[in-house]
Amino acid sequence: MGLKRAVDILLAVVASVILFVPILVVALCVRMTSPGPILYWSKRVGRFNQIFLMPKFRSMRVDTPTVATHLLENPDRFLTPIGSFLRKSSLDELPQLWCILGGRMSFVGPRPALYNQYDLIELRTAHGVDKLLPGLTGWAQINGRDELPIPEKVKFDVEYLHRRSIGFDMRILFLTAGKVIRRKGIKH
Repeated sequence: MGLKRAVDILLAVVASVILFVPILVVALCVRMTSPGPILYWSKRVGRFNQIFLMPKFRSMRVDTPTVATHLLENPDRFLTPIGSFLRKSSLDELPQLWCILGGRMSFVGPRPALYNQYDLIELRTAHGVDKLLPGLTGWAQINGRDELPIPEKVKFDVEYLHRRSIGFDMRILFLTAGKVIRRKGIKH
């Protein structure tokens, strides 16, 4: 755990420096293209099922219901003018670097569930996945991301729990970069 945390801090600091200008540009674009705050603070489930606030660049209108995107009827109607681009490019995720620096998230782990995704939380808890820090990316993300049904997602989370290592994390980060570049597994 100590080595993983050290790698997380090092990568988050380096990424924050390298991405400082793109982060500012995205923030400005969000501000200019839709009314409301630049960041959306989402209640998420962290390690040991503790709720924390996870920031994202706001890609949805401020009147969007607080549910997983796939549960929205016609989610595209809630997107801001640049929302689809932010989501497909994963630029909306950049503010989560603060959660990594603060120790509430890791670069790799199960994606943090929304506080009201009770079925996902229950399955993860039953399999011991709740003891892991949630991640910016994870084994489930590179094996289907938004397209996976919850039991399948948890199966990958459990596999990650048993296989986790610095080497496996680096492999997941490398594969994630490829998915983001190709925009694979993203519905909205």
